[in-house]
This record gives sequence, C-alpha cells and structure tokens, in this order.
Amino acid sequence: MNALTLPPGAGAGATDDPHALAKGALTVGALGVVYGDIGTSPLYALKECFNPAHGVALDHSAVLGILSMTGEWSQRTALTTFTLVPARGRVIAAKLAAGVLIAVATTAVTAALSAAANLIGAALGGDGGWRIDASLVWQGLLLEIVLVLMGLGFGALLLNSPLAIVAYFALPTLWSVLGETISALHTAAGWLDTNVTTAPMSEPDMTAAEYGRLGVSVLLWVVLPLAAGSIRVLRREVT
Repeated sequence: MNALTLPPGAGAGATDDPHALAKGALTVGALGVVYGDIGTSPLYALKECFNPAHGVALDHSAVLGILSMTGEWSQRTALTTFTLVPARGRVIAAKLAAGVLIAVATTAVTAALSAAANLIGAALGGDGGWRIDASLVWQGLLLEIVLVLMGLGFGALLLNSPLAIVAYFALPTLWSVLGETISALHTAAGWLDTNVTTAPMSEPDMTAAEYGRLGVSVLLWVVLPLAAGSIRVLRREVT
C-alpha cells in the first residue's frame, strides 16, 4: 500500500503570511455579505454567487438532495409524511437511496450526451476519439455520489432549504480560503478541504493516499452531517 503523503505545497514548505489573520477576517466578512444577500434578494444573490465567471459552479444534484431532505420541513408537510410512514428511518433511507440513484442517472446522462456530442464532432470533421480511462468513469460516479450525499447531509442537519444551500457552498468555500491563506491550516487543508481531496478524481488511477485523504474529508463533510441530521430528523417533534 502506498504511504499517505500530503499534496505538494502543503505542510512545512508553506510560507508564513504575517497578514493571514487579517485576510481570514476579510474573507469571513466578504462571505457574510455575499451569502447574507440571499435572505433579502435570493434570486439575484444565487445568480451572482454561482455565476460561472466567478469560478463557483452550482451543483444541481446536490441542491436537489438538499431540497429532497428539507421538503417536509420547508413545506410544512412533515406531519402528513410521517403519518403515512411513521418509521422515519425508512423515509431517510429512501431519500438516501433516491439520492444515489440520481447520481447514477446524472452520470449516465452525462456520458450519453458526451457520446452524442462526440458523434456530432466526428461527423463535422473533428477527432472523434472514444478512448477514456475506465477509472475516470468510476471516479466521476463516486464524486457525484459524494456531492449528492453531502447535500442530503446538510439538508438533514439544518432542515431549512435556503440555510442548507448557503451552508453547503459557503462553509467548504470558507475552509478552502482559510486553508490557503493561513499557513498553520495548510496541513489540515490537505485532508479536509474537499476542493483538494476531490481534485485527483479528474485524473486517471487515484492512488491509495489520495483515496485516504478523500475518505477523511468525506467523514467530515458527508458522514458527520448525515449522522447528526438523521438523529435530528428522528427526534424532532412534528407539529
């Protein structure tokens, strides 16, 4: 088994920044202003926050997972749902299964559309090559499942659609920025920053070390919110 190693640039090689704390404070303030706008002008704020020009893409599958988990509580239909299905654990399990199926379907549709685009490109005189490393298919599917389950976890933990969507995007973004600007956090960021740990999934044949870092970040951002959220759903009083 390969030894667990940190990504290049993480750890002792990082340069101390005397202004790191000030940058971190400004980052927190900026995120508060931007994401706080969602409460007053949600459509404009969402449009601007997830504008591709800013480099922050809206993951529709993850948002769908959030809405699936928060639906009863945001729409005040929890009493109806849990009256029809008193075993709340079954409801949670069904939503998790549906989320995984959504991820699988999304990956399949993406592959089909890519194949169609490839055929069109070949017909128009393009390369038309079909070679793709099999590991990329598996890693792409795994990434989609992780993102959907992360959305479900935030939805279960917060039980509020707008708040869960904001937290899903804001908290990992904040952690990424702090991990980059504060040298003391570089080592931890190599294990807990999902932007870092999922990056190798776009390259063929992830190593055991990379899977190890991915597993640690999944524990923090997926497993813990799902576990705490499930407990909250099971115990929350329905009125």
